[in-house]
Order: sequence, then C-alpha cells, then structure tokens
Amino acid sequence: MATMARSAAKPWRIIPRPLLETILNNHAYHPVVPQPLLLHGPRGVGKTSLIRHRLLNDWNKGPHVAGYVDFSGGGGAIPWAASQPRDLRELRDALEGEIESMVDRGVRLGAIGARGVLSVLNRRLGILSALRRLTNTDPSSKSSSITSLWNKAVIARMRLVDIEELEGGHSKEEVAYMKEAAAALRVAKEVVELHQEWRKEAVRELNRKGGFSRSLAHSVTDWPCLLLEILSGAAESDLFQPKLVINNIDILRKAFLTDDSSVSAAMYHDSFLWRVIALGVNERCLPVFLVTSDSYYSYQVFIDFGFPDIFLSRETYGWTRQEAKLHMVPDFFSESEWKVIDEVLGPSPRHLSELYSLKQNAHDQGIMQDSSSFEDVVDAYLAYLQQVSVVNPAMESALVMLQKFVCDVHDGKIPENRLPFGSPWRHPPRSSDPAVCMEWAKLQLMDFVQSFVNAEFGVNYLADFSLEILEDPSAVAMLEVGLLYKQRDPSFFRPITRGVQRCLARWLVHERMQMNLGDYTAFLWQRIVRGRSYRHLMKELGYK
Repeated sequence: MATMARSAAKPWRIIPRPLLETILNNHAYHPVVPQPLLLHGPRGVGKTSLIRHRLLNDWNKGPHVAGYVDFSGGGGAIPWAASQPRDLRELRDALEGEIESMVDRGVRLGAIGARGVLSVLNRRLGILSALRRLTNTDPSSKSSSITSLWNKAVIARMRLVDIEELEGGHSKEEVAYMKEAAAALRVAKEVVELHQEWRKEAVRELNRKGGFSRSLAHSVTDWPCLLLEILSGAAESDLFQPKLVINNIDILRKAFLTDDSSVSAAMYHDSFLWRVIALGVNERCLPVFLVTSDSYYSYQVFIDFGFPDIFLSRETYGWTRQEAKLHMVPDFFSESEWKVIDEVLGPSPRHLSELYSLKQNAHDQGIMQDSSSFEDVVDAYLAYLQQVSVVNPAMESALVMLQKFVCDVHDGKIPENRLPFGSPWRHPPRSSDPAVCMEWAKLQLMDFVQSFVNAEFGVNYLADFSLEILEDPSAVAMLEVGLLYKQRDPSFFRPITRGVQRCLARWLVHERMQMNLGDYTAFLWQRIVRGRSYRHLMKELGYK
C-alpha cells in the first residue's frame, strides 16, 4: 500500500525519444534543406508533446529561431477526435503572423536587408504597376523605373517604423539598416495586397463556379511564401537559422470560407505546400515541419502530389510494449497493474498519461485498496473513452457523414465508380427522410465494424492493390472522425489504439443489444446478402 502511494505521488513527465529527437534535430539544425519534413502518426503517440516540451525550447536558443503554429488553437486539452473545422481567415492570420515575427527577428539581427526583400519581390511578382500606385507616380514619368520607385516608397514608409523598438546596443548605421529593412517589408506587403485586390473579383468568381486556378491560388499564398523565401535567403549557419513548425496541418485543408477574400481551404493548403516544396527543390528552404494525426498524410498526400518521396516522411507509432513497460514500471505503475494496462489499453502514451492521472485521483480519494480497485479504475477510464471523450461522439459524427453520403448520391455528387456493382453501399435509401437515412447509416456502420472485428481489427489495404476498403464510405467516415488510422509502412488500416479498438467492440455489442426484432432482421439481411468481408486483407501473420 505504501509502495502504491509513493508511485501515485510521482509527477508525470515527458519521456525522451532519443532516436526520433535525433532525426528531427538533424533536420532542424541545417540552415536550409531541400524538403519539408512530415511527422505523422495516430493520435495519442506524443507528437505534440515531443515538439513542444522536448525540442521547441532548444530550437529557440542562440542563432536558432523557431516559429510554431498550432492550427487546432493550442489551448486546453488535446482532443482525441478530429478537431472541428475552423475559419480559413483565422488560420491564415495565425500562419502569416508567426512568419512575420520570425522575419522581424531576422531584421533585428541584421540578417534581412531591404535589397534582399526587393530581389525576392521583383523575382516573384510584377511590381512596377503596384509601385506606381503606391507612390502616385504618372506612368509616363521618366523616373518610373523599379529601383527609383522602390526607393521612393521605402523612404516614405521609413517614417512609420518605430525606431525605439529597433534600438538597443546598435550603432546609428545599424539602426538605419534595420529601419530600411522594416520599411521595405511594409512596402512588399502593400504590393502583395494590391495584387490580391486586383484579383479579388476573379477569386470571387472562382469560389462561385468552383474549379481550380493555379495563378489565383498562388496569389493568395504570395505573402507567407514570399516571407519564407526571404527567411531562407537570409539563413546562415551560427548567425540566423529560422525554422517553422506547423502543427495540425490537416485543419488548414479542411477549413471553411466565410468570405471571398481567399480561394478554398484545400486549394490554399495545396498551393502553400507546393510552393514550399518548389522553394526547397530549386533554391533550398528553411526547415519546415508539418505535424499531423490525419492519415491522409500517411499515404494519399504522396499520391496527390505525384511523387512518393516528395516529403521527408517520419511516421511514429509511439512506444512498443517493451519500451512502454521499461518507462512505466515501476515508476508509474506496478508490474500487476501493467499487465492489465497492456492487455486492455496498450502502450499509447496519452492513454497512460490519462490513466495515471485518474489513478492519482483515486489515491487522493482513498478509493484504491488493491489490484481489483485498479481494474475498476481502468474500467471507468474505458467507459469515459467510449461514452464521453472518444468513441460515441465520434460515431455520431460518422453517422452524420454517412447521412450526407446518401444526400450526395441523391444529388448526383457521387461518381458511378464510387458505387461499384456488389458494394454494400451501392443501394442507399431512395427516400430523403432523415429517419430512414439514419437507419441505413447505422446499418452500414455496424456492418463495417462487424467486418473489422472479423478481420481482427487490422487489414492491409495494399494487400491486393485494389484499395477497395478506401472507397467504403463507412471507412472514410471513421478515418475522418479519427477513430481509425491508415499507416504508410506497413500499410495497415487499424484503430488508433488498443483501447479504442476495445471500445469499438463494446459499441457494436451495445448497438446490437438495443435492436428490436425488425432492426436485427435488417442487420442480419445486410450481413448475409450485402455484408462486407475484409478477411482477405487481414494483417500478415505474426504482426502485433
């Protein structure tokens, strides 16, 4: 009992991950690199904790400057399920604001000058007309060269730069150099905003009609990509080494528009990544880290961008059983407690952290007396995962997505190849009645979970090169809500943790127990006549 009390009093800590930290540090400590690095893996394996608590402080020491943007908002507890869509304008402001703060640091260090800003701006945009507009210069004037107009615009805006903020142990010449660079960045931003203003109507028309326009997409991402190019050009070893970390990049791809100030979120996302990739390939780019738990980035993103090695891919699954036991026993859990955890929840770091917190609360309240009391704590945690925080809310969202799939079929938005002959989802209800659609959606979801149980919760989606499971709307919905994860290597499709896997089985049993005779007959008919079977895609023998 005393041993258990001492264990419960030990504070939780972020445990080092030497191999992964070495890989990320090796990428971060280069001034410029040829590719962005994509860090991805299931939810709960410790990606955000590793970046924020183990690496980010060191990446802001000495010559290193690390910008960190978390599109989830970054406040409060990290959700298990996929985050709610956010306004694209807010995400753009967060991204541009963070990059601007990095540029400001470069200006104060003297690494960024007005000449470098003009060089990048003139190379990427046609700026003569914009400079004439900014300086109110007649196009017929003899002094309307780019250099003269640029100098005129910069001098006019140098008065607006706050010298007080730039001073501090610098000579007058250094302050003047920094002031000129800051004024040049103001002019560059105004030029970019003018170009966006000229394309405003075209962007509005594109949003109304749909489609794709590379030039319009690039016009919206001009400012952040221009700043990244300026930072990359100014990067120098042991003097100024900027790097950028974008956490939850998937939220940017799924954001929504509230006005016509931008192209769609997916187009903005693709344009930004394309330009970062192009900068790295053509001229070298500052280290960019893209962190995500969305399995789109484990496989499909490489298909969409056309090359299997277009990103440096680092996929992490957290600890193995042996690693987790080494870190957890006996500091946080006893040997007997670990056996229960290993069987029920698996080695997910977030599961272990949340369970340890619950165990501490149980100790403080004098609830835990023996091993059976710990099993009650684990059972309470499982109930919390299923009913409150993870599974049930996510399954409700998945049902809504399947209902939307029915509406899309009725509206002709689903292509014929997504409804192949013999597929269980080929014949959605003809009625648009929400109750009927909900019944069909629940049958589809139960059929999918039952087939997943029969396949022992793991299929190899590349086993027969058909990718059939990725066309299943139930599989897509469960991926979208964050209950399943599609690994890149090995190519397995599975629940994000063993605890969630157990909760999915409980959900299926609960739904079957709630069925009346008519619903149960419909479920049996679905399973026998149109039921899914993914056993031929089961995980290879010996994989745990």
